[in-house]
Amino acid sequence: MFRSKMSRLLLAISITVPSVGLVPAQQALANADNFGAIAYSSATGSYGYSYDYAMSQAATNAALRYCENYSGTGDCQSLVVFKNGCGALAQASDNSAGSGWGVDRPTAESYALQSCRQYGPNCKIIRWVCTSR
Repeated sequence: MFRSKMSRLLLAISITVPSVGLVPAQQALANADNFGAIAYSSATGSYGYSYDYAMSQAATNAALRYCENYSGTGDCQSLVVFKNGCGALAQASDNSAGSGWGVDRPTAESYALQSCRQYGPNCKIIRWVCTSR
């Protein structure tokens, strides 16, 4: 009888311990950083963007790939990479561009317009994107 109670106790412990171990892993995933990026082609005015990637390089690669899908010129460049926030792209009437990032959309757009005005006239926001965190 002692052995069967001990067996049940060990079985209960082995079932309980793994579920307790999952809680910190789930919290770590919930607290992970999210990255986004915007790429731009000055030749065509095409752009690509990404958001909610676990690594900045993956976000950059995705934005460049999407930009090239539309541009086809091979000149797409990553203009902004952001973490747990927003990015924006502003385009001038001469196809020059500026970008910015911030904790929210208005901040990112403001910086993008400021940046764009250094390169060309009549800047307008053409794209913004935010991560889910």
